[in-house]
Amino acid sequence: MRGVLSDRMGAALLMAPLLLFLVLAYAWPFLGVVKWSFTLPTPGLGQYDALLTDDLVQSVFIRTLRIAAIVTVVSVAAAYAITVVWVRGGPAQRLIAEFCILVPFWISVLTRAFGWVALLSNRGLINTWLQSIGFISEPLTLVRNEFGVVVGMTHFLIPFAVFPLASAMRSLDDRVLLAARGLGSSRMRTFWTVFVPMTRSGIIGSALIVFVFSLGFFVTPAILGGGRSVMIAELIYLRIFQSPDWGLGAAISVVLVLFVGALMALLFRYVRPKQLI
Repeated sequence: MRGVLSDRMGAALLMAPLLLFLVLAYAWPFLGVVKWSFTLPTPGLGQYDALLTDDLVQSVFIRTLRIAAIVTVVSVAAAYAITVVWVRGGPAQRLIAEFCILVPFWISVLTRAFGWVALLSNRGLINTWLQSIGFISEPLTLVRNEFGVVVGMTHFLIPFAVFPLASAMRSLDDRVLLAARGLGSSRMRTFWTVFVPMTRSGIIGSALIVFVFSLGFFVTPAILGGGRSVMIAELIYLRIFQSPDWGLGAAISVVLVLFVGALMALLFRYVRPKQLI
């Protein structure tokens, strides 16, 4: 008993610096933001009332949720295909999948965003090539709109969706799949009726992670959206640093943090933390 208490005290002492850092670096500043939302420019609930009546804020919230939902669906679908190859493919296929997963981590989000601008702009590689083969006569509008934002965010977030899926796929019992095949199920039917349902926790975890990350994206929408597809993080920046409307910006931040907190609580209800690694 004494040994158990000693181990717990030791673990608490080791965790204390981390907890102190989190309080000083995140919790304390956030309390200041909460204070701004209730006190600037005048004390009261005026900023939260503005969230319910300001058409611009509501349209940005809706656009953010729409883009985050699209990015989540596309990212999880692409990540699922990559993960199947990574976990259950041959050595060469696994090597290619690892390359696709790990290389994006080594390239900054800024570099990737400008890379997509070079590819998708009117004089970019894609439009130039399509015009050269006669497929189109005028350049397609592929950037500085929601399409460009979705492409850039999806490219960035796919690797984050892979790891919960890989954890779920690696925990599968292959004997269940063999039993399904032994009972006469085709390969595709086994995949859709056995394999996919058994990786449900990984799908939920990936979707929630990508959706939460999408809500706070700033650099990619700012560059690929060109100011025409403003998302909630960019709106907060504009309200605080350019308006300056600190009270409304703080109120938006508080609502966004509470929303993300609710999603994270939902995530940990369905997915164990070790499955996210």
